[in-house]
Amino acid sequence: MMKKGNILWENKFLLKIRKNITWKLFIITALVFIIFISGTLVFQSLFFGKFYINKKEKNIQSETQKFKTMYNKTKDENEVVEIIRNFEENNNAKLVIMNREGKIKFITKLDNESYDAARIKIINDIIVEWVRNFNSLDDMIKYNKSVTVITDREIHGRKNILTAVPDNKREEIIFAVTSLQPVDEASSVIREFYIYFYIGAVILILLLSLIYTNMVSKPLVKLNNTAKKMASLDFSEKCDVKNEDEIGNLADTLNFLSYNLDKALTSLKKANLKLEKDIERERKIEKVRKEFVASISHELKTPINLIEGYAEGLKDNIFEGDEKDSYIDVIIDESNKMANLVSNMLKLSHLESGIIKLDREIFFMDELITYVFKKFSKVIKDKNIKVDFKMIKRVKVYADWDKMEQVMDNFITNAIKNTEKGGNIIFAIADRKDKIIVSVENTGKNIPVEDITKIWNNFYKIDKSRNRKLGGTGIGLAIVKNILELHGFEYGVKNTERGVIFYFIMDKV
Repeated sequence: MMKKGNILWENKFLLKIRKNITWKLFIITALVFIIFISGTLVFQSLFFGKFYINKKEKNIQSETQKFKTMYNKTKDENEVVEIIRNFEENNNAKLVIMNREGKIKFITKLDNESYDAARIKIINDIIVEWVRNFNSLDDMIKYNKSVTVITDREIHGRKNILTAVPDNKREEIIFAVTSLQPVDEASSVIREFYIYFYIGAVILILLLSLIYTNMVSKPLVKLNNTAKKMASLDFSEKCDVKNEDEIGNLADTLNFLSYNLDKALTSLKKANLKLEKDIERERKIEKVRKEFVASISHELKTPINLIEGYAEGLKDNIFEGDEKDSYIDVIIDESNKMANLVSNMLKLSHLESGIIKLDREIFFMDELITYVFKKFSKVIKDKNIKVDFKMIKRVKVYADWDKMEQVMDNFITNAIKNTEKGGNIIFAIADRKDKIIVSVENTGKNIPVEDITKIWNNFYKIDKSRNRKLGGTGIGLAIVKNILELHGFEYGVKNTERGVIFYFIMDKV
């Protein structure tokens, strides 16, 4: 029963660890550092001795090479003794110089120092024994190759490192013998030290891991709690994490997301109102479409009826002589008006579809206005309209002549239609730095304020009565609007004290 309870407790503990980021971070961090410290201790135990010996061998060999260089530069015997003394003190080693016949040439016995004759004899014996047993001594001298070994002979219970460096310049061999400290003893001391260090390090690691996991996990727990409330569409609580790091940035982002979601939901509550407005707009579009169809039908109905009536009269031979020719002229005139209406509708359709491409060229704008005016001079004269020209001459512009001719045609037609008999039309080209303002002003009634922004729309008419002679279908200004926008020119209309002025702005060349 107790075993079953322990298993149940262990399962609950493991489940708690899996679901709690604080425990996960604590265990992972502690394990990483404990494994690192343990690995360091094992590595030291296995490789410290070898590393120590290898380092000792390299040092003594390197120092002996340096001594050889200084020794070869020195000729005075007293100086030789001095550099040998310095070498032995600095490296805790004994230096012996032997000639190639195997006889020791030089071994120091310094004044005012305790001299251990037994130790010197052992060193001498070590060198002689090594030379006797070393089979490649000649090769070492021949190739000037240094040799470093650990000897079996001991001095005071310690093994020694022996370095032999050939000196071909003086035909000698320099030996350096240094005591090898007991590595096992040093390793034992270090191992004992590491045990205490290991216990202290583990305690410190556990403490630091606990502090670290709290630093990381507490903000994450706050983030999680805020995210849970956001999931239940509660955006009232903000995540209060002030860290200046990635977690702090995440908290700011979460708060920003919460704000945006709250804003989105608030705006979503207004969606029904917007939807109703959209539906209303669709209804208006449908109404405009119906009005468009009705306008087309109305514009075509009158000429069709006239053509039909006069054609039937001609068929029945009702008209004779000059009267017959007059009615044939009416049929031709109404047919032309229908053709013009259809042509304007096609132009407008092409302009609005974007398939029209401009054929730009450089020309003088005043010449285009004069050319267009001449086409309407008879109608203007018949209506007794006075014309004034306030145009600067010879101003070059870069535009499509044919399209700008259509613009001026519609402006002049509109001006004639809305100018009373005996009224005035003013054509003007005004200078404005690197641009010009082209305008057509006519005397007469002002445009009502509520209509002034609508006159550019298709089939929009202020005066619902029709001027059959000059058109009045409501398409002309829509064509003007599309041509000027295609050129990228600014345009507009204003009421003046005398009447109405239409204008557009062009770049100079």
